Amino acid sequence: MTTLPTSPKAPPLTPIQWLICVIAAIGFAFDSYELLMLPLIVRPALADLLGAAPNSLEVNSWVGTMQYVPAVAGGIFGLLGGYLTDLLGRRRVLVWSILLYAGSAFAAGYATSVEWLLFWRCCTFVGVCVEFVAAVAWLAELFPDPAQRERVVGYTQAFGSIGGIMVTGAYYLIVTYGQSLPEVRGGHEAWRYTLISGLIPAIPLILIRPFLPESPTWMEKKRAGTLQRPSFAALFTPEFRRTTIVTTIMMACAYAAAFGAIQQMPRIVPGLEQVQGLPRTAVEQTISGVQSFQEFGGLIGRLLLAYLAVVIISRRRLLWIFQIPGLLLLPVVYLLTPTVGLPLAQWGIFLVGMATIAQFSFWGNYLPRVYPTHLRGTGESFAANVGGRMIGTMAALVTVSLVTSMPGGALPVRLAYAAAAVGTTAYIIGIIASRWLPEPTQATLPD
Repeated sequence: MTTLPTSPKAPPLTPIQWLICVIAAIGFAFDSYELLMLPLIVRPALADLLGAAPNSLEVNSWVGTMQYVPAVAGGIFGLLGGYLTDLLGRRRVLVWSILLYAGSAFAAGYATSVEWLLFWRCCTFVGVCVEFVAAVAWLAELFPDPAQRERVVGYTQAFGSIGGIMVTGAYYLIVTYGQSLPEVRGGHEAWRYTLISGLIPAIPLILIRPFLPESPTWMEKKRAGTLQRPSFAALFTPEFRRTTIVTTIMMACAYAAAFGAIQQMPRIVPGLEQVQGLPRTAVEQTISGVQSFQEFGGLIGRLLLAYLAVVIISRRRLLWIFQIPGLLLLPVVYLLTPTVGLPLAQWGIFLVGMATIAQFSFWGNYLPRVYPTHLRGTGESFAANVGGRMIGTMAALVTVSLVTSMPGGALPVRLAYAAAAVGTTAYIIGIIASRWLPEPTQATLPD
């Protein structure tokens, strides 16, 4: 295997660059923290707000809405955010996006109805979708050395899985000790405390904001008057059309596997033989434990991707290292978990998470290399938001809709089979589309 070309000696990171990496890592961590709390809290939150049983069809139908509608809102405004990232600058958009998702997560903890919970989750998704695009463009443009850039972008994105581990740990602690916390809306519901904890990322940001510089690449062009105006139409010119279409399809497939299968596991676990009949607190602790297996798997996958991104030149081959095992593992795990039980749910979701979550880091490394400065945020946002958020997350709706057509008695069993069908289909389409994925023409970022 051949490594990416580097300059004779990449300069060490400056204190400001380290500070930026820290802020980006915090942003990526809490992106995942905010998003991945939903699979943990959606079942008890909807049961509480609807006054229905946690495994009822009424709750099941609302789960798809709660997963998909915020993603569409995030996709629409995230697309606009990518455009504004190219127009107004990376730092400004990044900061306001983090403040938006932190504040809305806090407000969601005080929701009095399903509709209000849905509204605040939409605001949270908007902030997360915008933050990802701004942060990736910002980081990529700070490091001209190709190998150094690949490592920085790859390893800071790995903190996305740290955020997932953090939220599963926080949920476990809240479920266990929530009765000792101050009442929220007259009770001690763990889902409310978990949502409120999403305010945390705003605290370091407010303190560090004055020390963060703008992207030098973007700023130089802006000052010189050579920065072209971003345009969505430009993404479909002959130069970028294939890149835009293929990356949009493939990001849709990655998100479909995540939302259509992986994020359904917390609702499958309560139906397992080893979990049925446990007290409510023990059930929620078990769900948190299984979720932690997924997050640790995702962390290993992201770290492996960050290492291999410097070692393997071909982006297709790099992606296949994760896509092919994922295709083989996902249907086995979801089809057999209802009968094999908790051990397969734990270790199976570890491996599926490793293969699937690593693909999100792949796009953070790949997309900045295929769009020029004036289109970098716009191109990234189109693939991530139209493909990933608007199309890919529709898989959550498909999965919950298929539940009524699946064999098996209990809802969690039918949900596992539906997740297997949707996730496997997403992987197959993604692997087929990867045959047309353009290889970057140079190691340095396009001007």
